[in-house]
Amino acid sequence: MKAYAGKVLKIDLSTQKTSLYPWTDSDRERFLGGKVMAAKIIYDLLDDKIKPLSEENIVVISTGPMTGTGAPASSRFNVSSISPLTGLITSSNCGGDFGLMLKKTGYDALIISGKASDKVWLELTEDSISFHDAKSLWGMHVDQVQEALPKRYGKLVIGPAGENQVKYAGLFSGERTAGRGGIGAVFGYKNLKAIATFGKIKTQVYDSTIKSFYKNWISKLRMHPLTGKQLPTFGTAGLLTIMHHNNILATRNFNAGRYNDFDKVSGESLKENHVIKKKGCITCPIQCGRQVKVHDKIVKGPELETIGLFGPNILNNNLEAICRWNLELDEYGMDSISTAGVIAFAMELNEKGLWDNGLEFGKIDNLSEIIRMIAYREGIGNDLAEGVKFLSDKYGGHDFAIHSKGMELSAYEPRGAVGQGLGYAVSNRGGCHLNAGYIVLFEGLSMNMNPYKTTNKAEFTIFSQDMMEACSAAGQCVFTLQMMLPKDILEKPNSGLTSVANKLLTTPITAFIIKRLNYMKSLPIHLPMIPHSKGIKLATGMKMDLGRFKTIGERGFNLERMINLKRGLKASDDGLPKRLTHEAQAGVSDAKVPLESLKKQFYACRGWDQEGIPKEKTLRKLGLYDDQCLFLWKSEKLDADITDEVTSKLS
Repeated sequence: MKAYAGKVLKIDLSTQKTSLYPWTDSDRERFLGGKVMAAKIIYDLLDDKIKPLSEENIVVISTGPMTGTGAPASSRFNVSSISPLTGLITSSNCGGDFGLMLKKTGYDALIISGKASDKVWLELTEDSISFHDAKSLWGMHVDQVQEALPKRYGKLVIGPAGENQVKYAGLFSGERTAGRGGIGAVFGYKNLKAIATFGKIKTQVYDSTIKSFYKNWISKLRMHPLTGKQLPTFGTAGLLTIMHHNNILATRNFNAGRYNDFDKVSGESLKENHVIKKKGCITCPIQCGRQVKVHDKIVKGPELETIGLFGPNILNNNLEAICRWNLELDEYGMDSISTAGVIAFAMELNEKGLWDNGLEFGKIDNLSEIIRMIAYREGIGNDLAEGVKFLSDKYGGHDFAIHSKGMELSAYEPRGAVGQGLGYAVSNRGGCHLNAGYIVLFEGLSMNMNPYKTTNKAEFTIFSQDMMEACSAAGQCVFTLQMMLPKDILEKPNSGLTSVANKLLTTPITAFIIKRLNYMKSLPIHLPMIPHSKGIKLATGMKMDLGRFKTIGERGFNLERMINLKRGLKASDDGLPKRLTHEAQAGVSDAKVPLESLKKQFYACRGWDQEGIPKEKTLRKLGLYDDQCLFLWKSEKLDADITDEVTSKLS
């Protein structure tokens, strides 16, 4: 099949042996690539009882079919593993140059298992796989180790936080981060400092007309108000002002959704006072990244999440300090979302007398030192390195411990967008705005779907989750999906047409349409605003349409759910802290996330039972029932009375 390198490499660090992992064209059609491919591999290879920090855990680094074909925003790769932060599956989508170079080396994916007996880094070329001594690299910051590795190589590295197994340490490729879930700590445990790849193999495509198709696609992205204007002009930080005005901006450890000094840390302020130039990932026409000056050095600027959570959420209006912390986090190799969430929670623990740690809202003079202490697990940094859930279990404060499934929430305050709150709760990797479905885009960031009503929120969440899963599996940035929002409506927010469109979002007819889209296994069309399905068809030659594309995303989401169920996940784990579900948002009467009613709608629409377990009908539709089958966890309901039939099927 075209557009694939055709090989998956399995590397055992314990024995330093390598082998090819079987992956067929049938697998490619069902799981495509990226995070969906990784979920299938993890589901097949891992025992449900393995510990995240163990030799048995694996890391799957996977590209998609669009990677290396020249498709817009396609220099993406995925990293998946069992998370040391949550104990569940985690995945992280990353830019940088590693994914492109991995494919040029001749591999679609890597499977890393075992644990090296001493510090190592891996070198992959078209002709060889080498294990190198990494003692001289150990202790280096992220930028230092990337500089020390061979030039022109694609690189994936950890910093001191990964070495010290900070539970939210990330992996870094160039200036881009696979940050969420702590896979950097898994690398650190495995004594793996870095992987460097180099090759010159060109990706072959199925249809030669694909170049003109891509050219048209890029043109549409540049003409769209979100991907052609807002993101290129202000970057992701341009959303902060909108979030403030719509009560969606996490403030004071998610106590409120608005921040009086929002303008001092806004995307507009960043552009005017700090940005040197814009910069994006390779192959990306959107260019949402920013470069700023810190200590007379031009470095990557902070994204929205970093600004929101190190700004309003800790009551800090100093944007220069946020730029500095962003650099420090990148150098140490830590996820900025979880780091900021942990610090905000620790501030409130201190304020309420539950933990005397010296951290206070609005006090920022000690935060650089705190970040360093976390990276090296010194003093209070040792506890902070474990995450919000650990801190709440040790010191209390569960009601305002802002996490879901152990992962700290991103900067969108869900009481101002209850659909986003549902997404946080049911996300497979925990408190993630992307795996949540990101329907906050409909609830106030771009459209004006009523943010407090539950109508159609489950249906929209499912549709968005599946589309984003499929887009990631293809190897593309999820921002390319923003073309789904009608250009004319976004450009005329006060028009009668826009008003009607927003009202339609919560009507029964819209619910009917979205439900049908969610239930369809095949929809034999391609839509201009969702070019991904046709792009995959032209690149690979596989049968692909909008329905098949979305079904791949649905298959991936359910597969990750099955992995989590095998690891002991319960419906009660699809939760949020009581601050978000039982307390009204400060300044907004009755603004709460009605989570239990939303979850019931979500489970029903997903084809799951009331305990959040995919039904047999759902798994059969997705072709997943035979892959260890539903009896694996249904047997728990039978208690000890497991029949011979069930035992036979398990075998």
